[in-house]
Amino acid sequence: MPSLSSQSRLDRVPAQFFIVGSALIQYVGAAIAIGLFAQMSPASVAWWRVLVAAIILLAWRRPWREKWSRKDCVTSMVFGVFIISMNSTFYEAIARLPLGAAVSLEFLGPVLVAIFRGRGPAPRIAALLAFAGVVSISGLGLDLDAPGVKAGIVWILLAATAWAGYIMVGQKLASKRSAVSNLAASLGWSALFSSVVLAPGGVGGFTSAHLFGALVVVGVLSTVIPFSLEALAMSRVSAATFALFTAMLPATSTIVGAVMLRQLPTLGELGGLVLISVAVWIASSPRFQR
Repeated sequence: MPSLSSQSRLDRVPAQFFIVGSALIQYVGAAIAIGLFAQMSPASVAWWRVLVAAIILLAWRRPWREKWSRKDCVTSMVFGVFIISMNSTFYEAIARLPLGAAVSLEFLGPVLVAIFRGRGPAPRIAALLAFAGVVSISGLGLDLDAPGVKAGIVWILLAATAWAGYIMVGQKLASKRSAVSNLAASLGWSALFSSVVLAPGGVGGFTSAHLFGALVVVGVLSTVIPFSLEALAMSRVSAATFALFTAMLPATSTIVGAVMLRQLPTLGELGGLVLISVAVWIASSPRFQR
């Protein structure tokens, strides 16, 4: 628990900074992960990300001290399966696609969840904008004949599907205990279940101190810090404000990709990014759900 003085200092920081900071740190972690794909498969890097985050959050939250029903445990396990599926498919995608384009396409997951659950004309508008964004990115922004691009699109669509499942299952756990405790337990299951397939390829992480340190950094930057900042923000801003800033995440990833990876977006990618960002905002903002 933070002290009163540290809590008061946190309260003086605008919540919007936490949202933007969460996105920047998360995508910096993704950019670092991309640099490791030459030494280890993307799925194995994703396993390390989950493993590192699980160890840190389990040690911090110790969710086993709380009461868990059998149904809660099963739901947490399913949530863990979606976590490793979402992360491994996303990493396989960004090994083949520009970071900004991949993140934009991945947002189809939460947009589709909001569309199917929403009421009124807003979900239909969001769906049309999201579809137009996909066409702009995949049809105009990306060179489909380039090696790996078509496979990358398949991987990111799988990641979007896993993200949708992550959202729906996560909402079932949300009312039972703190979000961080739920995440800690599910990350533990995720690392455990996936170790059967991914741990053999991840053993290479122990071959050098530099690689091991980089993998730990990826886990901290991509999961531990962003989730903590996001939790701080969500407790202090309205749902509408949070939705607006969430819609900025594809742009944030594009900036990180341009600065750290020299991935300059094409006009088609930029157009698709804008369309999908507006779709995210419409689909997730309460003001459009009336």
